[in-house]
Amino acid sequence: MRRLSEVLRETYGEKVYKLSLSSGCTCPNRDGTLGFGGCTFCSEGGSGDFAAACAPIDAQLAEAKARIRRKTDAKRFIAYFQSYTNTYGDLDRLEALYTETLRHEEIEILSLGTRPDCLGGDVLAMLQRLNAIKPVWIELGLQTIHERTAKAVHRGYDLASFERGYHALKALGLTVIVHVIFSLPCETKEDMLDTVRYLAALDPAPDGVKLQMLHVLRGTQLGAQYETAPFPLLGLEEYAELIAESVRILPEETVIHRLTGDAPGSLLIAPEWTRNKKRVLNAIQREIQKV
Repeated sequence: MRRLSEVLRETYGEKVYKLSLSSGCTCPNRDGTLGFGGCTFCSEGGSGDFAAACAPIDAQLAEAKARIRRKTDAKRFIAYFQSYTNTYGDLDRLEALYTETLRHEEIEILSLGTRPDCLGGDVLAMLQRLNAIKPVWIELGLQTIHERTAKAVHRGYDLASFERGYHALKALGLTVIVHVIFSLPCETKEDMLDTVRYLAALDPAPDGVKLQMLHVLRGTQLGAQYETAPFPLLGLEEYAELIAESVRILPEETVIHRLTGDAPGSLLIAPEWTRNKKRVLNAIQREIQKV
């Protein structure tokens, strides 16, 4: 298993830290283009609840670096635009924003979270130009390959759309990281592993994968659904076993960016065991070491 932290240290000779930033984008699944409210598991802050407030980029970078430097003497950073859909909006504004970000000497990589249905030709051309300045990583939220689940969580695009976006990015030489969520409503263990097997069979293979447990959050459609009619969620040991199996399935060249995720403690409804990240990582490590 190739972990992101190890790969970055090999490449840059030291630890590289992520700066959580905001591009000011929304999402077609929120603004009425495809729907309102986003995916049912998505909170009001999107996937970037810990990001710096949307402000001029110099101020955002200063705030995010200061937060990290309270604990470390970090010198190299990834500019991480995670919340919502960071290729959706005025492309002139976005290209100017991302170009300005990359001009900061301490920024080594630009990482953008987006949707595969927001990767038109003009967007791809912009990403190619940015990638010529410094490496650009594109994070695609697949979550599951199963159309019934995708419809249930209001993802808003089908698997064919993911495949088109993925292959278009790879054809341009961009680094692609795919997000997967385990324990989505009504999915079995085999359903979840089928998603991992699908990623393992992609040609070319994903550059990276993020694996995480579903967080049921207050203020989300899924949270309201869970509080009315709770559905089964994986326990810690089940999750650790699933992660270990997934790591064995994925190609060696695919870097593991995440084995578990964080959720704002004040918003988390379930599962409670995800609050103790150290315990979760230790359980995963024990399972991985069994083979």
